[in-house]
Amino acid sequence: MTAQQFVSPNEIRARFSHAMSEMYQKEVPLYGDLLELVAETNRQVLREDAALAHQLQITGEIERLAMERHGAIRVGTEQELATLRRLFNVMGMSPVGYYDLAVAGVPVHSTAFRAVHEDALQISPFRVFTSLLRLELIDNPELRQLAQQLLARRRIFTERALELIALQEAQGGLDENQADEFVEQALETFRWHSRATVSAAEYQQLHDQHRLIADVVAFKGPHINHLTPRTLNIDLVQQAMPGRGITPKAVIEGPPPRRRPILLRQTSFKALEENVDFVEHDGSAVHGHHTARFGEIEQRGVALTTKGRALYDRLLQATNDALQAPPNEKNADRYNQLLAQNFQAFPDDYATLREQQLAWFRYFPTECGLAAKDSLDQHSTLEQLIAKEYIRFQPLVYEDFLPVSAAGIFQSNLGDTSHAQYNATSSKAAFELALGAEVIDELSLYQQTQQRSIDACAQALGLHALAV
Repeated sequence: MTAQQFVSPNEIRARFSHAMSEMYQKEVPLYGDLLELVAETNRQVLREDAALAHQLQITGEIERLAMERHGAIRVGTEQELATLRRLFNVMGMSPVGYYDLAVAGVPVHSTAFRAVHEDALQISPFRVFTSLLRLELIDNPELRQLAQQLLARRRIFTERALELIALQEAQGGLDENQADEFVEQALETFRWHSRATVSAAEYQQLHDQHRLIADVVAFKGPHINHLTPRTLNIDLVQQAMPGRGITPKAVIEGPPPRRRPILLRQTSFKALEENVDFVEHDGSAVHGHHTARFGEIEQRGVALTTKGRALYDRLLQATNDALQAPPNEKNADRYNQLLAQNFQAFPDDYATLREQQLAWFRYFPTECGLAAKDSLDQHSTLEQLIAKEYIRFQPLVYEDFLPVSAAGIFQSNLGDTSHAQYNATSSKAAFELALGAEVIDELSLYQQTQQRSIDACAQALGLHALAV
């Protein structure tokens, strides 16, 4: 079989993203309402902000806005994580970034599986935040052993899914029928199962240790716990949610509202209480409830450089230090006030962000530049051509996650008032060992994308190179 007969991994990813969205809307109907609200908000923003609409057209993001999604799952064993890496690889998704959430009281560490090249992201930006439970953080030895036994027994992938993964690895791709079957089989790993694999008493033990531990250990598989559409104005969505019968979390995670958004802002509706049957040791079923799955919304801004990220972290830490408590319903107004005050120190225009090297950008030749290409000095620099308006720049959208936001979303939408403290050290090496691969440094990806756009400008303008 030739490569021409294989379905592109990007196309498989797009099909899988669409299938997962349809499945989740059936499982969590409120998510469908959220999608409608986000779509309406985006249409309103584009009507009222011509400059933003033009920016999204230049970068091509307007074409993928409606398909923008991220999901989140949690697995319990190294083998599950390693097999997920192989499954996502079929869809052209690689592990990007390492996130240690134990420092925020959540006993997992994580990566984001996503496409890494801007052209692939353009076809489907679907990404999955994937967490591995850190069993060593369960301080009760008997409970830790119970969790290990339960996880060792379960099989979260169908046999056919495993066969298709191996087939793709052996032949280098999947044909049309195999690709469709792969999407169908892979989806089963992420499906919700209302029948637990533990007794009611065992569930309560796991739950009392940490809600997330119960969510990972007590079920047949790593059900998708949320999907996330992308909005162009998260504050409008937050304000409109109650009118749709959707209860939002108290505080939007991430930076404050800005004219020029940076990194990532997230909000969500509170997790649903869902009916569950617990399996007793005599085989009988006990009816109960489980709270884990929710709907999330994201607003993405420009990706920050190492320097920009350091400034962001410092301002966010100053806000949290001044608040002296986790953000919640009672202190939300105070938190937002402090956040806005502190972030006045972060430039809020693209020109300054670029000049101070706080953010990453993509560069495009202008019509004037293309018209003047035959007369350009071969030693022209990027800055000279920008000054002449021969090259323009646009923000490079942030494709990744914020560890504090990921933890905050989980804690707040479950209504947690207590925040566990784990003294464990970050263990990127252990995570990569379990994964079976190194995670990719996300900053290097943004740098490469920015450089490719500069190289493309040079080529379009007939220059051998373009000095930065």
